[in-house]
Amino acid sequence: MTIRFTKNEHQASASLNVLLTGGRAPVTLDLARMLHRAGHRVYVAESVVRHLCRRSSALQQCFTVPSPRHETENYLFEMETLVQAWQIDVLIPMCEEVFYIAQGAERLRHYCHVLVSSLEQLHELHHKYDFIQLAASLGLSVPVTRLINSRQEWMEMQADLEIEGEWVWKPVYSRFAARVRMPMSSTGDFDGGSPDQKIHAIKMKQHRLQNDDTLGDTEISSASPWVAQAYIAGQMLCTYSVAYEGTIVAHTTYDSRYRTGSVGASVFFEHVEHEGIYEWVRQFVQATGFSGQIGFDFIETADGQVYAIECNPRATSGIHLFHPGDGLVRALIAPDELAKAAEVVIPKQSSKAMLMLPMLGSGLQQLWGKGDLRAWMAAWRGTRDVVYLRHDAKPWFEQFGVVLSAWRLARQHKLSLTEALTHDIEWNGEQR
Repeated sequence: MTIRFTKNEHQASASLNVLLTGGRAPVTLDLARMLHRAGHRVYVAESVVRHLCRRSSALQQCFTVPSPRHETENYLFEMETLVQAWQIDVLIPMCEEVFYIAQGAERLRHYCHVLVSSLEQLHELHHKYDFIQLAASLGLSVPVTRLINSRQEWMEMQADLEIEGEWVWKPVYSRFAARVRMPMSSTGDFDGGSPDQKIHAIKMKQHRLQNDDTLGDTEISSASPWVAQAYIAGQMLCTYSVAYEGTIVAHTTYDSRYRTGSVGASVFFEHVEHEGIYEWVRQFVQATGFSGQIGFDFIETADGQVYAIECNPRATSGIHLFHPGDGLVRALIAPDELAKAAEVVIPKQSSKAMLMLPMLGSGLQQLWGKGDLRAWMAAWRGTRDVVYLRHDAKPWFEQFGVVLSAWRLARQHKLSLTEALTHDIEWNGEQR
């Protein structure tokens, strides 16, 4: 089922019933507010009790649903019940529930439009090795990436690759840079010295890698593989796009220079014009015929070359840059109109946003480390917090409860705080 509006029909339809998933995410709260401002009735389905959207005045109602990950069939049954009972017109998955919604998309589409691609396509994009292989087959620039299917392969490949250069190690199923192992700098080992000293340094590094169990209890198997990806020095840039049958209808490229930790999730977002990245995304979307929300992480080298390092076939933080969001709402609700008119919605050139609380943490890193505190202060000034809104302030206070609940779950299951925030919704290739 596809929703199609003529210009008059779109203006005449006072309101649609829109159901969002992932109420814990700031992007869901921000989009809910945009949809509400555009005159639509917004509902949220979430599997945790404490989440950012539950006290927002932008919502008609919130529903607590089973865990998509742990109770998939019950989750899909409840979603099917909700879209019927509340006469939902559009269902927009926001976080990794998108994979579970894709499993039940055929039955859900009997009742509403579902903004989701096929599970097979989503899996290929989510899988960090398969995505690289796909992009490379399309002639698009990506770093050299190797698949690791066992702990033995891990140890052997670490020893071999350490001689070749620097590599990044990460699970093929991961999010927010969880469990990523960045390369150890090898510059100091090989600057100067005799050939014998260099060979000795290599051997010592191999010995340390083979005998130091850096994996801990991590399982590596053909079902839960990792990748080794050639490290590329440069600036990290991210994207968010909405696509319709291979055509981009909304797009932003954004700077993500402030993050949780050194490689974690972005907490500051600033729109930048980047023709090279836009063209990369345009070619990829067109070649794959993708429909839905999609984001990419890029590295831009000093000479201006861009390399896509991974793909997120779901909503990303670029949504925040479309504030107040009238154009983005249209791209999500009626993308065919924009595609037919060859229109692409982009944020204003000066658009920027932040997550205030973790951004403060990033400021402390600048203060205590070797960062540029003056540049951080310039980024902070005049940037809106995506959670706080004067006429809808309750979600700002709710975020403390969200973090507390996640912290308790992290302690209970021995997870990181980031992992706890996605524990019940993440998708790691199950039930393909």
